[in-house]
Amino acid sequence: QVHLVESGGGLVQPGGSLTLSCAASGSDFHINVMGWYRQAPGNQRVLVASITTSGYTNYLGSGRGRFTISRDSAKNTVNLQMNNLNSEDTAVYYCRAEGQYGPARRDFGSWGQGTQVTVSS
Repeated sequence: QVHLVESGGGLVQPGGSLTLSCAASGSDFHINVMGWYRQAPGNQRVLVASITTSGYTNYLGSGRGRFTISRDSAKNTVNLQMNNLNSEDTAVYYCRAEGQYGPARRDFGSWGQGTQVTVSS
């Protein structure tokens, strides 16, 4: 199927910025939508932002206005630029991709392994 690898997480001070990256790999696949989710301790995993092949973006929650999602469809990568971070942004961030794979064009949905973002002074 499709394997996702995230990078770019870490420790940042309040008001700082981070950029998360995610790269998809595999064979004979097409991605329709890529997105970023986050899960804080004790909370459910929630969508932060998503982007379609045509570039349509969707932002949910407190990241709207501070986060920017971008995608390189040719390289099957997606980035999340996060600005003005605060402690409530502390979470594990997961990349997700949805599309079709194989000769039969079966639907798939893949998750990355997650990358920790900690906002603290």
